[in-house]
Amino acid sequence: MGFVSILGFAHQLIEARLKPGEAAIDATAGNGIDTVFLAKQVGADGQVYAFDIQESALESTAERCRREVPGYGIELLHRSHAELAEAVPAKWHGQIGAVTFNLGYLPGHDHATITLPASTLGALEAAARLLRPGGIITIVVYSGHPGGELEADAVEAWAAGLPQQAYQAMTYRFMNQRNHPPYVIAVEKR
Repeated sequence: MGFVSILGFAHQLIEARLKPGEAAIDATAGNGIDTVFLAKQVGADGQVYAFDIQESALESTAERCRREVPGYGIELLHRSHAELAEAVPAKWHGQIGAVTFNLGYLPGHDHATITLPASTLGALEAAARLLRPGGIITIVVYSGHPGGELEADAVEAWAAGLPQQAYQAMTYRFMNQRNHPPYVIAVEKR
């Protein structure tokens, strides 16, 4: 049977918590895989906000959304994930069911454009405040590229430092694979 993939595990965690009609955030839209997944979870009556600083990522995401979830409530934002709190309407503050992050670079595009610890930590802080009780943040961490290990260390320290009475944090990773395989950090608001 085999273990669940890293992205599959992140999706399982979200699927168990995110409800139809809720709002969710894809903090790093990339090629739109998580955006479409979140849209399918919240349904046509829900809302998804997808962020990316690269126009090409938003174009890929828009095309995938047109094909797979036409007519769903998806807003694509050409903004940094560090601007989550400012970009998401106030009515959703404290009501977000799930926030996804895929750190690193956009596969098949410019590998010099990467997520950075400072903006990622700001985005994670904002995401934690935006969550409803029982909401979840999933962070797929890629540490094998230049700068990736520094960001991974910062994200792990952030998650480990969250107050236990307000949040639970965990990791899911493969331990015997080469080339710095990705892993998941998940944070659930109590």
